[in-house]
Amino acid sequence: MVSRIMGLARDLVITARLGASQTIAADAYYTALAFPNLFRRIFAEGAFAAAFVPGYSRKLAAEGEAEADRYAADALATVAAATVALTIACQLAMPWLMYLINPGFADDPAKFKLAVILTQITMPYLPCMAIAALFSGVLNAHGRFIISGFYPTILNVVMLAVVIPQKDPVQAAYAASWGVIVAGVGQAALCWWGARRSGGRIRLVRPKLTSEMKALIRLAVPAAIANSATQINIFISGILASQVDGLRVWMNVADRLYQLPMSLVGVAIGVALLPRLAAALQKDDHADAQTAMDQGLVWALALSLPAAAALMAMPYYLIDGFFTRAEFVRADAVATGQLLFHYGWGVPAFVLLRILQPAFFARQDTKTPMRFSLISVGVNIALGVTLFYTVGFWGIAAATSIAAWITVIQMWVTLGRRGVYRPSATALFKIGRVAAASLLLGVLLAVAVHYRPELEGPIAAAGLPAKEVGVLLLSAVGLGLYPVLLFAFGGVTPAEAKALLRRRKGDPAPPADLL
Repeated sequence: MVSRIMGLARDLVITARLGASQTIAADAYYTALAFPNLFRRIFAEGAFAAAFVPGYSRKLAAEGEAEADRYAADALATVAAATVALTIACQLAMPWLMYLINPGFADDPAKFKLAVILTQITMPYLPCMAIAALFSGVLNAHGRFIISGFYPTILNVVMLAVVIPQKDPVQAAYAASWGVIVAGVGQAALCWWGARRSGGRIRLVRPKLTSEMKALIRLAVPAAIANSATQINIFISGILASQVDGLRVWMNVADRLYQLPMSLVGVAIGVALLPRLAAALQKDDHADAQTAMDQGLVWALALSLPAAAALMAMPYYLIDGFFTRAEFVRADAVATGQLLFHYGWGVPAFVLLRILQPAFFARQDTKTPMRFSLISVGVNIALGVTLFYTVGFWGIAAATSIAAWITVIQMWVTLGRRGVYRPSATALFKIGRVAAASLLLGVLLAVAVHYRPELEGPIAAAGLPAKEVGVLLLSAVGLGLYPVLLFAFGGVTPAEAKALLRRRKGDPAPPADLL
């Protein structure tokens, strides 16, 4: 939560400094941030964690700390060497890659050149994140999740520090790009320190392609494709976005809000769920595995469905209240709000992907999610191009959400057909009640937004910034109202909420860690 709030603050400052459709700096900078982040999310964090964490957890449980640390050291050497090589190759080829990443930039030589330079600057962020991901996986296997959730905050703090003093948009873009590298080193260092404090003693060794590392790679490659669906879909959307001035920035601003529940809920629960499932299967405890999946599913939807309802009920109000100022003008807010609405109804699917994938990964099945992800990418490409040229730029967001829901349906059906996981009757009952509470919340928020002038009038009369205070107050009211609706509908009981938030002493990965 701290990381995401700081990330919002970072984007508020950057959009105010760089703008959107009015300057070349914004599109160039967000390209520089998106390209290494694509590889980070696919390889360094998603695929590597899916392949590494179950193996490390099993060795830790069956063979002890020393053997697990040896395995982690070999994995660290392998992933560091691979990501450094990829970084250098991308930096050398960046002028040609940019034609593929952003073909629309070719019509503006100044924007194209700036995007190339800034992306070359930010690419070393990838190996930093690969190293951080490994140590984060070690922490998770030891039942430690605070540093894993907190280390992204370093990026936000550094970015704020380097961008706030800047006045010129281009100079701000340069400062932000160099800040990415400084932050990456700090994030890797923090995760290393945390892993060492948790008991992991991982030494630096030469890369060796041992049989264990070959097995890790065989698991990681399909997992990379499986984890890449949403990210590749977003990346493909960015290629289309390069044809419209400001669209890449609008997408990034919408991304900040709709990925908030995915990060706070989907990633957090998925990160905690994977080692717990791996440990349960190692002990052949299928009852615990069923309980973990039910809890993860119910709480994922209990926290993502109201978020989706809010994003769909007041998309423009959120963007205008938070972002419209300085170089980010009202027209940018209107366009971003359209994108946010269509990403909003995809939010539950984005979160569910993170909950259902561990059911495959914990059983060392990375190929099935890979196949589903390839289908998702194909659907997104076809729909994205079609909708972009027929209904307009917001078709990009609609295509991404449709593709995510198709993947969720495929995973759900496959798990049930194999007898691996079917939600219990109790879980399904609770999900229905959660959906009803979320729907009512969305209706109430939409009504409140309809009466926006009446709501903001007294705020302005008091001498306060009306739209900023108004959106904060309405968000706070929604945040306070939803638990009341949730308990009233019976989606979750107060006792269940308290039990989930109470960590059991001595248990390395209890249900409490699902949040």
